[in-house]
Amino acid sequence: MADDNNAPVFQIQRVYLKDLSLEQPNSPQILLEQAQPQVDINLNLAAQPVADGVYEVSVTATVTTTVKDKTLFLVEAKQAGIFEIRNIPDEQLQPIIGIACPQIVYPYLRAIVSDVCTRAGFPPVVLAEVNFQAMYEAQQQQQAAGGAAANLN
Repeated sequence: MADDNNAPVFQIQRVYLKDLSLEQPNSPQILLEQAQPQVDINLNLAAQPVADGVYEVSVTATVTTTVKDKTLFLVEAKQAGIFEIRNIPDEQLQPIIGIACPQIVYPYLRAIVSDVCTRAGFPPVVLAEVNFQAMYEAQQQQQAAGGAAANLN
């Protein structure tokens, strides 16, 4: 029984929509424009401890669609999950929070963004698949390079 208390734990407690906004600041006039809209998509990850061994990980997508430098619509959605992560070595904890958790949350975010765009009367914006492992590794390399540059000064 003592071994069970030290067994690694990775469980999803809950996945939920934390924030959602849709803005159409230039409607209805901009809806009459015939030009092709430009779409800009930004993703952001955040993680924070909620309790001992419990973390909230969120992925935020900001979709800005413009026509001739005027905003057609702006969607911002934040999908989050609460994860219980216990008895995991420290060197494995950050990759789980930075890779595995966002991979679980992101499909929900993709569906919400597409659905909101459609319900707002626009063609769906389908967010591309994301390689969170590559994002995590790039972030780690940037931090290592930043640390090395700081040591040179």
